[in-house]
Parts: sequence; C-alpha cells; structure tokens
Amino acid sequence: MVHKLIEWSLRNRFIVLLLASVIFIGGVFSIKTNPIDAIPDLSENQVIIFTDWMGRSPQLVEDQVTYPLVTNLQGLPKIKYVRANSMFGMSFIYVIFEDNVDVYWARARVLERLSTVSASLPEGATPQLGPDGTGVGHILWYTLDASTIDLGEQRAIQDWYVKFALQNVPGVSEIASFGGFQKQYQINLDPNKLLYYKLSVSEVIAAIRSNNNEAGGRKFEMSDIGYIIKTSGYLKSLKEIEDISIKSKNGIPIRISDVSSVQMSSETRFGIFDQDGEGERVGGIIVMRYGENADAVIDNVKKKMLEVSKGLPEGVKFDIVYDRGELIKESIDSIKTTLIEEMIVVSLIVIVFLFHWRSALSILIQIPITVAASFILLNAFGISSNIMSLTGIALAIGVIVDNGIIMSENAYQHLSLRYEKWELEQKNKSN
Repeated sequence: MVHKLIEWSLRNRFIVLLLASVIFIGGVFSIKTNPIDAIPDLSENQVIIFTDWMGRSPQLVEDQVTYPLVTNLQGLPKIKYVRANSMFGMSFIYVIFEDNVDVYWARARVLERLSTVSASLPEGATPQLGPDGTGVGHILWYTLDASTIDLGEQRAIQDWYVKFALQNVPGVSEIASFGGFQKQYQINLDPNKLLYYKLSVSEVIAAIRSNNNEAGGRKFEMSDIGYIIKTSGYLKSLKEIEDISIKSKNGIPIRISDVSSVQMSSETRFGIFDQDGEGERVGGIIVMRYGENADAVIDNVKKKMLEVSKGLPEGVKFDIVYDRGELIKESIDSIKTTLIEEMIVVSLIVIVFLFHWRSALSILIQIPITVAASFILLNAFGISSNIMSLTGIALAIGVIVDNGIIMSENAYQHLSLRYEKWELEQKNKSN
C-alpha cells in the first residue's frame, strides 16, 4: 500500500503539490481564525445557579432552597452530577454536564427545570443562572482612578455608566463590580416611638411600598385634545420619604419622620478593595463568554474603554490592574520565537549532515505545511492557540524532521546504489 502511494505521488507530482498548497493556505486561514488564549480552558461543563435569601441561616437555606433544587435538577438529561454549597443567606448549585454537551443547551434545560421548581421555594428566594462564562473567564480587571470623587459616586459611575457600556462588547458575559459604597436610603426605626404610636414594622414597610409607586389612568379628551392621565409616585428624596403618612390618629397623620430617622447611606460591606496600599478603589472584572477568543475580546474591551473615557467626569480614568492580553502576547511571542529557532537549527543540521540541498529543501518544506495543517485540526476540535497546544506543535517539529530525514536518506541511498550499478554497467559495455 505504501509503495503504491509513493509511486502514485511520483507520477502525479502536480496534484501532490496542489494538495500541499491547498493544505498550507487552509492552515494559514485557520491560524488567523483560531482563538488565542494564554492558558487552556480545562474547566468542567457546568451551569451555576445562585439563590439569594438574605437573613437566613445556612441550615435553613440548605433545607428550604438548596435541597429542593438539587433533588429536582438531578433528573436532567446528559448530567454527570450536581454539587451544592449553602451559606448565610445564599445558595450556590453547580450542575455538571457531560463534556460533549453544548453549554447553551445545558443552560436552557436548567432554566426550563427551574421554572417548575421555583413555585415550591419560599417567598423571596428566586434562583438565577450564573454568567455563561468559565473558571478562566476573568480576562481583565480595572479600577477607576478618581481621587477627587468619593467612593459612593465612583460606585454609581461604575454601576450606572461604565458597566452598561462595557457589557455591549461582543464576547463579554458579565461585568462584576467591586469596591466602593452602594447608595441606599436607610430608615432607622425607633422602637419606643413605634410602641407609643401603636405601630408595627410591617405597617411602616407597607406604607413606604404603597407610596413608592406609580398609577396609570385613562385617556381624557377635552376640546378635541387627548390627555394621558398618570401619577408620578416614585420617591426621589429624603424629604419625600420623611413625609409619608403611615396612618392617622385623631385626624393627625403619623409620618415616617415621627417614628424614625431617614438618611442616605451605603449597603453593609463585608470587605474592601485596596490597590497597592494607596487606598480603596472601585472597579470591575470583565468575564468572557464561553468559547470566545480571549485576545479579540480584550482588544475590543480596551477600544470600548477609550470611548467610555470621553464620558467620564473630569479627573476620572481607567487603571487596568490585570490584563491577560499581555500574558497572551508574551506566551504567543515566546512560542513563535521557539518555532522559528527550531526551524533554523533543524535546517542547518539537515544541510550539514545530508550535504544535499535538494534533500534538505524537501524536508524544510514539510515543516511549515505540517504546522499550518495542525491548526486546521485545532479549529476542527475547538482547541485554542495556547501555551499547551503551541508547545505540543513545537515539540512535534522534531518528529516531522525525523520522518523527512529517514525518507530522504533511504531514497538517497537507493538512488546511489542504482547510480553505482548503472556506472558499472556502462564500464562493462565499454570494455
């Protein structure tokens, strides 16, 4: 079989060269389209479910949230196992699917099952799907360098301007904000005043909810002109909250300010983000979507940051803390340098040992064609260009050259023997 293949190749050199050219061109195209990352994504094919039920103990969260969800999710198709973790006020469930399952098909199946399970959960516990990213999806961290603005304003800029702008970048799954203060209205009730006015906490909450609402009316026509009637009832200031009437006693309204103090403050924090020991910072983490090209996503995020910077307040700018793009470029450049050095060294060795430029040329042509063809297989199997895959290609160059040297030496030896035999026949004929 091998002899026939070699014979056919020798008789059809043009076809062989044409096929080699097609493979090389396809390989070059695959190199340009192959996803680039610094490290391979070896994380499991998982879907994360997060449930927030603040104020409850871990045991209560385990019994009433985690256990019902786990038992119902275990019946999903193509599932390997389900892991769960319950903590104070929060529940995390990790549904691990088989490796060949499409991640978005898995998310759809989980969401479908959650729609039937949510009715059995306690009020206020609403499960949510985590981002469609992986364990190595954190590709860039940034902070806001704004020494002249307080942390509350910085967090507001991050949550209501920067986050929404960067989420529109293709390939970005989520922008996770951190640091600073999340502003909120706080109503601190006085128990003695509640007792004096014979009020309960639930009555105060109900009064605030009913007054923080909008109501719509119908269309009203007058003088052939139509008017849309609506009420704007959303609370906009501390004074409006203080003036809310809870109930009336002897014709005198009891307001929120009579039983509590209202202030603008921040949500309770469990930690801070300090950068280089110079103080607190506000920032975000860019989480890449599953299967995206990390290098391209990082470049697009940086371009978007330049656009977003134009709308930031004066004195506020981005400070990139962690950038995997630099690691990607250094890793790829290192591997490229290694590949070029190997090709040069191998070329010199082949020329020195064979001392036949045609044989050396046939071996050297095999290297770029084989390397280009390997990227076609990388794309076919969904493998990115990373340290592991490119190192494997670099190590395989030795095997490629060995095969070429063996075939060239074998052909050269047989041709030499044939030539000696031909010379001997010519001498005998002349004699």
